[in-house]
Amino acid sequence: MIPARYSASRFPGKLMKDLGGKPVIVRTYEAALQVDLFDEVYVVTDSEVIYNTIEAVEGKVLMSKKEHECGSDRIAEAVENLDVDIVVNVQGDEPFIDTVSLSKLIDVFKGDDKKEIDLASLKVKMTDEEDIQNPNNVKVITDTNDFAIYFSRSVIPYHRDKEVNVDYYKHKGVYAFRKNALIDFYHTPMTPIEAAEKIECIRYLEVGKKIKMIETSVESIGIDTPEDLEKAIKQLTNE
Repeated sequence: MIPARYSASRFPGKLMKDLGGKPVIVRTYEAALQVDLFDEVYVVTDSEVIYNTIEAVEGKVLMSKKEHECGSDRIAEAVENLDVDIVVNVQGDEPFIDTVSLSKLIDVFKGDDKKEIDLASLKVKMTDEEDIQNPNNVKVITDTNDFAIYFSRSVIPYHRDKEVNVDYYKHKGVYAFRKNALIDFYHTPMTPIEAAEKIECIRYLEVGKKIKMIETSVESIGIDTPEDLEKAIKQLTNE
């Protein structure tokens, strides 16, 4: 499922911006098809422009019936009455899909015989101090089994003792959910901490869901700003 809002606070209409002759959302949709990991690929949108654009390339697209605060809510509405087990959220503004990382996410559930994992997501190590301090980069800390403890825009952990070596990880907004965990999330009101941080996965933690974090070394290009779009155009040209 590729949630696709037309409006975006930092870069309005970014999913319809031209990326090498095609809109960003079409690039992402086609990339999701090409990885050959999914039984079905859908774009889920609240925008007639995006809906018509995906239809024009004979893609599968669902119109979101309600206003939603986050991608999980939009996807949950779309899959609530579909016969699915695992749902993967691919961000509409990340057209360069990392097949290896997505495979790792899906494989997590194959080895989860007791069904302890409610959802899985990705983390990537950060070493640049500016990246670590940047509130646009959501940080995640995990337990010894790589289950998420907390996500924050603040720097976590706080490095009080500089003699202790500590790693910092950025959360990448790619998820794989069990359908029931996604539906539970959908029917739970937004929590105050989630609202304060503007990080949807905090709601999962607050209602007791277990999030398995998978480390990846691939730092894909997410298109959040016009500068990001320029980087994406350069990467596409290089490919």
